Amino acid sequence: MAQLREAGDFWSRRRAAVRAEEEAEAETLRAAEQALAEEERARAEAEKTDAELLEELGLPDPDTLRPGDDFAAFMQRAVPERLRRRALRKLWTSNPVLANLDGLVDHGEDFTDAATVTPDLRTAYEVGRGMYEHVRSLAAQALEGAQEEAAAAPDEAAPEAPEAETVEAAAEPAAPRLREVAEYETAVEDMSEAAEPAPLPRRHMRFAFDS
Repeated sequence: MAQLREAGDFWSRRRAAVRAEEEAEAETLRAAEQALAEEERARAEAEKTDAELLEELGLPDPDTLRPGDDFAAFMQRAVPERLRRRALRKLWTSNPVLANLDGLVDHGEDFTDAATVTPDLRTAYEVGRGMYEHVRSLAAQALEGAQEEAAAAPDEAAPEAPEAETVEAAAEPAAPRLREVAEYETAVEDMSEAAEPAPLPRRHMRFAFDS
């Protein structure tokens, strides 16, 4: 009896799994058909002019709309995107509340760098290193110039040119002085401890009796 029950449960689960697979395949097929239909509709709309699309949808020309007219008809799903944008553009320009901003609107300006950064912009700044390579190249150029001046006038007492190691050390960012920081923190702690007043001695009660 138990074996029959287990066999029935197995075939029930199997039929449920097959049914779920068929439903998933049907859903995938419907999604593909819908995407294909949307693509065909978009292709057909692209081949037609705006006047033909407006006539088919029974909509007026967006440029003829005036304040107070119904722009909601252009927000339907069947309306192509280019007609919807034309209607919204006319709505913005026809409504003084939307067209004339007072400058107090939050995020009303373009805060991106797309309008200020030129194409193919290059910079010497490196993340985490700053202008290290730029400063290093400038120091190397200064060293070469000093060496050329010293070679051109060997008899004159020219100032000694900085060595490459000195230039390298000057170009590199200074490392934090951990020992000085630790000594400073220790001195501050000692000063804070010394600044605290010493605790007052405990006072005991004293009694005097007349003899």
